[in-house]
Amino acid sequence: MRIQDFRTDDTPEINLIPLIDVLLCLLIFFVVTTTFDARSVLKLELPRADGQPADVKTQPLSVLINAQGRYFVGDREVLRTDVESLKQTLRDVAGEDRERVVLIRADARTPWQAVITVYDALGQLGFRRIANATAPQTGKPNAGAAKQ
Repeated sequence: MRIQDFRTDDTPEINLIPLIDVLLCLLIFFVVTTTFDARSVLKLELPRADGQPADVKTQPLSVLINAQGRYFVGDREVLRTDVESLKQTLRDVAGEDRERVVLIRADARTPWQAVITVYDALGQLGFRRIANATAPQTGKPNAGAAKQ
């Protein structure tokens, strides 16, 4: 007696639905973890600029801030780093001329609080024409950096 086999050939198949689910979970995991890592690789080097210097008819009042946060107004050193001492030195050097341009020259490693203190003192005294000195871009010609 001959028994006929009615089964069709069994062809192996791969179910892709679980594979897609796993790949989607991995993709979401990598997207979430790389956004947290992006902040740690951010490196800033300030200040640098590439612009044209403004034509100034009068000599600007120079406020220097070194890397330790010490202030120098014109050729005078401010003995303390508080706002009141800085304001008193600015009054002594600038006199009553509030229309004079103030050039802030801060070291790139200066604590940000020291720069904000200078802005605060200048604003309280009524200075409105404030400029920041920057270094030229490295590798480019000295096209427009503020004169040092």
